Amino acid sequence: MQTLASKGQLRASFVRWALFFVPLILLLGFVSGEFGGADTPWFAGLDKPAIFPPPAVFGIVWGVLYVMIGLAGAMVASAWGARGRAMALGAFALHFVGPMAWTPVFFGLQEMQIALYVLGYSVVSLLVVIVLYWRVRRLAGIMLLPYFAWASFATVLNYQFIVQNPGGGAADPNGAVERFDLGEE
Repeated sequence: MQTLASKGQLRASFVRWALFFVPLILLLGFVSGEFGGADTPWFAGLDKPAIFPPPAVFGIVWGVLYVMIGLAGAMVASAWGARGRAMALGAFALHFVGPMAWTPVFFGLQEMQIALYVLGYSVVSLLVVIVLYWRVRRLAGIMLLPYFAWASFATVLNYQFIVQNPGGGAADPNGAVERFDLGEE
């Protein structure tokens, strides 16, 4: 005997998944941000591309995007029995490693070139996720399109940082922005 869930049951399932996914995505974004940030002397010393938005924009945009990403994930997760559901969620998990690695690589390790590769992986894998989400719940795929646009912009911005800072921004071969000699007195 097969029974279909009522609209109320489906709505409750989505709400439960949203209460899991949205905070999880926000938490992962916050934790990633703790491994590096724009408030370093190294980043302050970089030449900023003309397309670099005011720093406050990043927090606002990522906050909104993380909520949308979490809601899209909840839509897919609550689609019990939908063909491709598990594959879509698995592809998202593999994808999300990239965006979470970017901040520590770019700001923490100060490796702009490797960070560009991380973003390349993120954008390509996000396209796969969008297609898979779309197949499970069209709205979930649509909700990831602003994320795709922002990730693409971030890739261009990362590339522009490399072009404008060919030496990686380091003033010294050891990567130090400023060196102090604490010689003996």
